[in-house]
Amino acid sequence: MTLTEAQQHEKYYDDIFKTLSKEPYANYLGMELVELKAGFAKVTLSPTPHMLNTHGTVHGGIIFSLADYAFAAASNSYGKTAVGVTNTIHYMNAGLADHQLTAIAEEVKKTRRLAWYRIHVWSNDELCATMEAMVYRKNENFIE
Repeated sequence: MTLTEAQQHEKYYDDIFKTLSKEPYANYLGMELVELKAGFAKVTLSPTPHMLNTHGTVHGGIIFSLADYAFAAASNSYGKTAVGVTNTIHYMNAGLADHQLTAIAEEVKKTRRLAWYRIHVWSNDELCATMEAMVYRKNENFIE
């Protein structure tokens, strides 16, 4: 019997979460995958001094990286390999050095080959960036 992607997410959730939470670049920056559902991910980061720009606020590259990691986790949450094709980010407010950053990625639409996501990045309770992104969904699964 072939599993639906939602069933695959449920059956292999622990393996999927473990794999996605070990993302090397995200771990290097101190990001934490705190919530994962089918087509959804929540990621947090407490900025450190080397993540700030010359204005003393969180560097845009750090905010982008956090949004990108949430996007990657949400789009791979079914255990099927998905790779980024395009994204657009809009910075609306500064990420503050003493605030926790949180990125939330939500699936908008998914087809057999493509999927679209909206990602919001928060600095405490202040929206600081939004991203729209699309993945190409490959045939293979990255879990057994």
